Amino acid sequence: MALAAKQALTVERSGAETVLRFAGPLDVAATAQLWSRALREAAKLRGQKLTLDLAGVPLCDTAGATLLLEIERLQGAPVTMTGATEKVAAVLAQTKAATAQPTRAAPPPAQSWRSVLSDAIGVAAGGVAFLGEVVVAWVRLPSRLRLFRLSDLLRQADQAGVQAVPLVVLLGTLIGLILAFQSLIPMRQFGADIYVASLVAIGLVRELGPLLAAVVLAGRSGSAFAAEIGTMKVNQELDALDVMGLDPVTMLVLPRLLAGLVVAPMLTVVMNFSGLIGMSLVLVGDGIPLVAIGNQVAYWVVPKDVWTGLGKAALFGAVVAAIGCRAGLNTGVGPRAVGLSATAAVVGGIVAAIVLDGGFAVLFYQLGI
Repeated sequence: MALAAKQALTVERSGAETVLRFAGPLDVAATAQLWSRALREAAKLRGQKLTLDLAGVPLCDTAGATLLLEIERLQGAPVTMTGATEKVAAVLAQTKAATAQPTRAAPPPAQSWRSVLSDAIGVAAGGVAFLGEVVVAWVRLPSRLRLFRLSDLLRQADQAGVQAVPLVVLLGTLIGLILAFQSLIPMRQFGADIYVASLVAIGLVRELGPLLAAVVLAGRSGSAFAAEIGTMKVNQELDALDVMGLDPVTMLVLPRLLAGLVVAPMLTVVMNFSGLIGMSLVLVGDGIPLVAIGNQVAYWVVPKDVWTGLGKAALFGAVVAAIGCRAGLNTGVGPRAVGLSATAAVVGGIVAAIVLDGGFAVLFYQLGI
């Protein structure tokens, strides 16, 4: 049955076999006219023996090849195609290969404890190697002062410290408010409202102040260090420094490391004062005089608490900065590399600060500090 002057579809049944005979070119226009009827016939003949006679098809494009493959799919069984010219057969083969369902990749094998241990040893070895490079850079710094730029140190200290003060003030005030509110409820049951001041003050000065300052430093500055150095590596600027005989550790790592070392104790002081202000707002609202709050803080918080907190903060700042710089130096290739380095810097800095704080807690307990 001819549908147009140049294309036709004829259905012939011979016993158990049905032949769909195409005549004319199977281009886009012809396929659009034949599509509905051809698929209806294929659906009727589903499961039966079907042959597609392409002897009368002088040419075929991808639209026609798609129609033939759709007929084969609807048939649900292999379809015999006869009479196709070499060019038509080639188009059919290419279209079938292009539309074939990709095989799913096999799932990655489960990691064994040996592979996990090997990865952990590799990470630890990389950290030790980076620490060695930093120590060597510090030792050789007097002979390489021209590579250590004071402007970089001041810029990093400004970005990591001065620009972080508003966030630290907000966070410290909220922490002081929360601690005071949560401590006031149980302490009031024993008539010990006034001791909330000493409880919150000691917790801030010894533990929470340095730890929260390190968290802020990791989130703001550790990620920035990793992103800056990682972008330089992706742009091959670090390779250019090596070619020129300039040490990237001295030029890029040491200023950031020193900035973190100096800035973290300052942020801790701001965090402590902000937390005490937030706590005072709650206690004054509860009817406790400000003078009594000040006397409690002055009596219970001794200089040893302040200095241990500032010492921990300095170590936390140096560790966070070092982890951020190392993540930047280890940046890989590709569009996601810098983002992954920044994420690794933030996560590594926060985890390292918490682990170190736990170690200090055990050490101070054993020493009776």
